[in-house]
Amino acid sequence: MSTPHASARSDRTLTVWTPEDKAFWETEGQAVAKLNLWISVPALFLAFAVWQLWSVVAVNLPMMGFKYSTNQLFWLAAAPALSGATLRIFYSFMVPVFGGRRWTAISTASLLIPAIGIGFAVQDPTTPYPTMLVLALLCGLGGGNFSSSMSNISFFFPKERKGSALGVNAGLGNLGVSVVQFLSPIIISVGVFGVFGGESQTIVNKAGQQVEVWAQNAAFVWVPWIVIATVAAWFFMNDIADAKASFAAQAAIFRNKHNWLMCLLYLGTFGSFIGYAAGFPLLIKSQFKDVNPLAYAWIGPLVGALIRPVGGWLADKLGGARVTFWNFVVMAAAVVGVLFFLPKTTGSMWALPFGPHEGSFTGFFLMFLVLFLTTGIGNGSTFRMIPVIFLNLKTQSAPRNDELAQAVAVKEANTEAAAVLGFTAAFAAYGGFFIPKSYGSAIAATGGPELALLTFIGFYVVCIVTTWWFYARRDAEQPC
Repeated sequence: MSTPHASARSDRTLTVWTPEDKAFWETEGQAVAKLNLWISVPALFLAFAVWQLWSVVAVNLPMMGFKYSTNQLFWLAAAPALSGATLRIFYSFMVPVFGGRRWTAISTASLLIPAIGIGFAVQDPTTPYPTMLVLALLCGLGGGNFSSSMSNISFFFPKERKGSALGVNAGLGNLGVSVVQFLSPIIISVGVFGVFGGESQTIVNKAGQQVEVWAQNAAFVWVPWIVIATVAAWFFMNDIADAKASFAAQAAIFRNKHNWLMCLLYLGTFGSFIGYAAGFPLLIKSQFKDVNPLAYAWIGPLVGALIRPVGGWLADKLGGARVTFWNFVVMAAAVVGVLFFLPKTTGSMWALPFGPHEGSFTGFFLMFLVLFLTTGIGNGSTFRMIPVIFLNLKTQSAPRNDELAQAVAVKEANTEAAAVLGFTAAFAAYGGFFIPKSYGSAIAATGGPELALLTFIGFYVVCIVTTWWFYARRDAEQPC
């Protein structure tokens, strides 16, 4: 068997791929799978960094002479979340159509468009707003990459390792969110690209001092790494022949209720992660006016991203449903903690349960760290559940003593699970828009974010019941 596998790797297409076969996995499969994973991780990291560029770029535009209204700036920050979530729907089905290697290289290379475009656009204060909005929407290309990346990696690993592998891919990829928020204020303060990076801009900081910045660096800094990741994906990753499938074959997931149930649960985990990451700075600024939100905003996403592989590992060891169930319980409790530590003014409708008080930023921040921690763990555990659910569904319906039927069932399960991984990621990404918007709507309607937070608690209760009924209880329909 070694000769066909070796020749398959030479042309980057794996004509035989059986990771559930332990002998194959130990002798050949594991090394190939790990190589693809460790190229996928930086590519996904860069995708998240580009997706979140506007969360830092938009902040400095008014100081640089751009005459955009507050509402226009809000849409520049929100547009990548909307386009990224929508693109994920289509990206969910691309790997079986084009192949994982080809699509990873193509989708990574596409990040050059917004990165280079933003780098040039921010140097000219007369850049029309529609141009900026188009560039913001193009940053959604980075958001879309997550669905195809997770779909691709799911094909490479056996069932008992999928949770850990997907957790590593997503967790280290998610680091792009916190790194772009942490790195951008530093990189724009130095002319690191010399004559190739363009002229500096002069802004007036909060202290009233004139400061030179190179705002374009926030985008240009990612360009060489995108090129390197694209080349690595094209020349060193693999396509899997058995992973090929038409859109029609993958569309079977829309008739399966477990696709929609997992969309709900992943909205509760990843949707919360990306939504809290997007809304955290604004929430701090609105509730604790003496605190600099930029000093704390990046820490929560960092914690959530780093813990995600642990969530996948725990799910592999203890069971995805069990970890997910208790994770949602802790998430609901943490939101109660956030409610308690928020400031309550005299006469506020929210002062009744706790009484008026100034709030505690320390308690508020720690409760949000718990939330980010649990969103990361839940991200890993829910993504471990999906391949197991669909593998069980397919193999249980095939004759147990028919090896050919079982092999066909495994192939169909892997194809459908990959599509579900991508589609649930698309569905959940809308949390990046709706959570910050919920804060704003609640504050406008009641003077505080409490109504939004109470809604989140109610949603987590629904997730707890769903996880327990379908997956975690003794006689669950699909224990996983």
